[in-house]
Amino acid sequence: MITVFIAYLAVTMGIAWWYSRGGKTHEGFVLGGKKFSGTALALSERATGESAWLLLGLTGYAYSDGLSAIWVAMGCVIGIIFIWFVMAGRLRVEAERTGSMTISSLIAKKIPGSERSIGMLSAMIMVFFFVFYIAAQFSGSGKVLNKTFGLDPFWGIIISSVVVTVYCVMGGFIAVVVTDVFQSILMIFTLVVFPVIAVVVAGSHNIQIIHSIQEAGPDYLSMTRGMTGSSAVILVMSGLSWALGYTGQPQLLTRMMAIRDNRGVQTAKWVATVWTLFAYVGAILIGLFGIAFVHGGLLGNEVTKLSQDTEKILPVMVVTLVSPILAGFLLSGVISAMMSTASSELTVSSSSITEDIYSNFRKKQDSAKKMLYLNQLMTFVVGAIAIVLAFTMQDTVYGLVSYAWSGIGSSFGPALLLLLFWKRFSRAGIFASLISGTLSTVIWKNLFEAQTGISERLASFIISFLLAVLFSLMIPEKTKSKTE
Repeated sequence: MITVFIAYLAVTMGIAWWYSRGGKTHEGFVLGGKKFSGTALALSERATGESAWLLLGLTGYAYSDGLSAIWVAMGCVIGIIFIWFVMAGRLRVEAERTGSMTISSLIAKKIPGSERSIGMLSAMIMVFFFVFYIAAQFSGSGKVLNKTFGLDPFWGIIISSVVVTVYCVMGGFIAVVVTDVFQSILMIFTLVVFPVIAVVVAGSHNIQIIHSIQEAGPDYLSMTRGMTGSSAVILVMSGLSWALGYTGQPQLLTRMMAIRDNRGVQTAKWVATVWTLFAYVGAILIGLFGIAFVHGGLLGNEVTKLSQDTEKILPVMVVTLVSPILAGFLLSGVISAMMSTASSELTVSSSSITEDIYSNFRKKQDSAKKMLYLNQLMTFVVGAIAIVLAFTMQDTVYGLVSYAWSGIGSSFGPALLLLLFWKRFSRAGIFASLISGTLSTVIWKNLFEAQTGISERLASFIISFLLAVLFSLMIPEKTKSKTE
């Protein structure tokens, strides 16, 4: 099993090195220079979007809460379909028209005269939340390597984070996309093949999966976890609210900005949709099968570990139920999910620092070579901060990703939606969206979520969207040309 994992790391680094050879440019490091097809960018977006959260967080959530996890899956599927079918084409056109290489600069350039202030604010928000997101991926890799090889989580985090940071520094956006394509194939292999294996194993041990889940607890097959009335409504809405965050995730939307033409968009949206449907069905099934296998006694002494951390259900099932070689391939898919997401967020963070913060402070134009080196340095710095955070944060992968997802989605989602589809959106509305989305996420998460049962994902997005519209109406742009 360890041989397969080492081979996976070697192949990943080899792919990154091969495609990073030759002359590097600043534009290529940040956005790939329009070199990729729609299919490649769709697979890259899906690998980036489905992180440790999907293969550890969502499978663990389905294992602990049962069928009610389906609302989270449905929310994500709706969000993915929406950004590809509704937003992708317009984002590509706007990026080409404005020459923007980041989401921050796209928002800033939409309203002339506000590039510096909006660019810097949005970049700072992005980097703040992304370090939590990256830390969640590094933490997840520590869990998998600990369960798989008995490796101390400390060294698991170090190994995965160093590999990711090195190939991001080496090739930037290009290295990230080509490794994402490889990793997306491994991820879908795990999410499609393992549920099939689980069904075969259940049959060979005379375990009736649905019956076993029912015996494990009366609420596991309830779509509302046994809740009724307002509690059930809140549960459903909180799950579906994951869809809202997709509208503002820079690490996903930059893939759409990088597509060459509209034909590429048309191909990409169908590739992304099919991949997503297979992936989410697989993740929910793995969590539900885990309930049946624990109840049926197939996982033996490993059950005690799951009582402490339900997010280990997938690696525990893989190591227990299949041969070491196949387990190595399947768990490489889990590691792929973490590495692909972390790498994308590293490159987005570093490019936001250089393009939207540093560029607004410099007094003269720097050479492309200097900007390239600065991007590589910032990639390393952000990676180092995320490593430290991964060691110190005690939250689950699901919790960390939910927090970062909410903050980024609520800050940028309303701003991008209104910018793309509402001509009266003003700079006051942009500031209202960015600031209220950030503050409401932090405040709601810490003060109101536990009391109300309403997730910060839903509450902060609604607050941000309403304030963005209100401030745009109260303080409109002075001229039509500025608004457009």
